[in-house]
Amino acid sequence: MKVLIIEDEISASENLAYLLGNIDETIEVVEVLDSVKASVAYFGQPRDIDLVFSDIHLADGLSFEIFDQVKIDSPIIFTTAYDQYTLKAFKLNSIDYLLKPIDEEELSASLKQFKGQVKREGLVDDQVTGLLNLIKTQNKTYKTTFLVSLRDELIPLPIDQLAYCYIDTGVVKAKTRNNQIYSLDKKLEDVENELNPEIFCRVNRQFIICKNAISNIKYYFGGKLIVNVLPPFEERIIISKAKAPEFKKWMDS
Repeated sequence: MKVLIIEDEISASENLAYLLGNIDETIEVVEVLDSVKASVAYFGQPRDIDLVFSDIHLADGLSFEIFDQVKIDSPIIFTTAYDQYTLKAFKLNSIDYLLKPIDEEELSASLKQFKGQVKREGLVDDQVTGLLNLIKTQNKTYKTTFLVSLRDELIPLPIDQLAYCYIDTGVVKAKTRNNQIYSLDKKLEDVENELNPEIFCRVNRQFIICKNAISNIKYYFGGKLIVNVLPPFEERIIISKAKAPEFKKWMDS
């Protein structure tokens, strides 16, 4: 079986080649490529490769960029150090992966699974697009401060001081944990995109709430929820029946 390794860490590629040889002496590592550029050039010509092992982060970019530029018909197993959330997305996209550091038993099981399938194809366009978007989302950075106006000054408002943001007579305002209120020269949609969704949730059209600012949640009629926050807000913050399951899942994460 002819195998190609795409990996920019020499020790990692040597270890993978060693493990493959231990598992099956008939496996031939025909090439080790260390970059997107080298891989695109290599697959610019027809290649007889049975299986590709590819790391995600390479010296000059993400390995998914390779498959976005050239067609690779060989099946691919990714080697990755990503967290469990991302790995679930790999599974949903029917992508094989091995978590680093690579375990010989897991590698052996993956090879057996590969050999046991009559036919396997490379990545299709939808998978490439989906995984590229996934990685970009995982690598996204979020705001650590908002620059806000206070009388005749501009002051930095640390995000970790935010309790919630809301719309008040068309103006987006932010309330801090110590009950200070500031106006934000932004749309609430823009604020939502700039905050970490693991910490902040857009609960309805008017509110974005920090998880740590929620004191309790009460059931409301029709399957809705009422969220109580600290500092308290003078009006009810209501979550619709449709959004309630997603909100509870976010709170329980």
